[in-house]
Amino acid sequence: MKRIRWLTLILVVIMLGVPVTVQADISPPSYPPGSNPEPETESTQVRMMAETVMIDVQAGAPANSLGRAKVTADFTMRNVGSAAESMGVRFPISSNNGFGEFPEIKDLQIFVDNKSVTTRRISEPDPMWGSDSVPWSEFDVNFPPNTDVNIRVTYSLEGMGEYPYVAFFYIFHTGAGWQGTIGSADLIVRLPYAANPHNVIFDDQIGWSITTPGGVINGREVRWHFEDFEPEQSNDFQLSLVMPAAWQKVLDEQANVQKNPNDGEAWGRLGKINKEIQLYRRGFRAGASGDELYQLSIDAYEQAITLKPDDALWHAGLADLLAVHAYYEEFAYAEAALDKLRAMQEINRALELAPNDPKVKEIAEMIYYLFVDSVEQTDNGYIFHWLTATPELPMPTLPTLEPTLTPKATTPPLATETAVPDPAGETIPTSTPPTAKNPLCGSVLFIPLVLIVLAGRKRRHSGL
Repeated sequence: MKRIRWLTLILVVIMLGVPVTVQADISPPSYPPGSNPEPETESTQVRMMAETVMIDVQAGAPANSLGRAKVTADFTMRNVGSAAESMGVRFPISSNNGFGEFPEIKDLQIFVDNKSVTTRRISEPDPMWGSDSVPWSEFDVNFPPNTDVNIRVTYSLEGMGEYPYVAFFYIFHTGAGWQGTIGSADLIVRLPYAANPHNVIFDDQIGWSITTPGGVINGREVRWHFEDFEPEQSNDFQLSLVMPAAWQKVLDEQANVQKNPNDGEAWGRLGKINKEIQLYRRGFRAGASGDELYQLSIDAYEQAITLKPDDALWHAGLADLLAVHAYYEEFAYAEAALDKLRAMQEINRALELAPNDPKVKEIAEMIYYLFVDSVEQTDNGYIFHWLTATPELPMPTLPTLEPTLTPKATTPPLATETAVPDPAGETIPTSTPPTAKNPLCGSVLFIPLVLIVLAGRKRRHSGL
């Protein structure tokens, strides 16, 4: 064991001397995104006067789907020239998913002035990447001069991502081929429950998407409005969500603790699901909403261990949350040391209660790898040096948790309708700048070996 420990330390020292660029998990869309139609000809007098796109996120999805939405896109087209035009209007139905596969949009229907039209299959460049020829649908439309023609396109849109997050995309830039600018565009996302900054991720990049700025919450909907713009790829729409199945667990557990406030298991489950939607594979959600979810998770776990002080699993679940947060915040703020100490206290208590429980042992091992300078592994288990000696960093006094049958915190409110200020003038970054909350995203770092060890592990939070 000592030899392994020394080899580990040597490799860490070597790695510290090699700067490496590390980014959050990045993946191209696994399914074709929604899109504006484009004209068959390069030069046309037909202008897109207005468009309204409704992305209606469904409550349920098939077992192999992270999320599905029903899209209805309405376009008001006007021939501003003096001569009638007849042309094929094209709509992309496929895109390279990044693995050499070309899944297609499903359930496509197209209507012109409220009449269903027939389509034909053609090949055109990939609307996302441009390098491959992919299937498009083409349909014929007559555009009389100075007359509005209404086109409606409906289809099912698959989300992509990784549990518990899902992203949806919509391509505006295919509409750039029409005459002039797009007069106005309204994009509406409708959720099957109240929208809020906890289930719509406004202030952080989840790895493969970052929500387009400017969304305003109104009940179940989030709305974006654009005026008189010539769309480029940088204008294409992105939306990051907690997947509906995961958020429904939050709503269910919130209802459970409101109905039975002395149910320690329900409080523990609420802490666990709040943790799942706050933690990424590497790091955790930044911004105010991430901080709020972190505190909500701590509060729920504390209720669980207050009501069930001898339940090792909820002690271990809280230790997991605190340890990951402390690891990524270690150099950002002094209170990270408090989280680190509390994590050791909780996992130590869990090991005392259930030393052979597989999940407790798994979390204890994770904490050992995160804090190799503070934890020692022996044949008999672990020694948490911060619990037996004064830590090097000054520690604030921890609050004492007194077991009681009455929860010491009020029940967290159910998700409510919230308004989010419009960050006007903000542009969508192509990559996330380094932040204290997620130091792995878009920055040049020294990578400790423990990160490499953890990167190959399964997501730790499936059990607690």
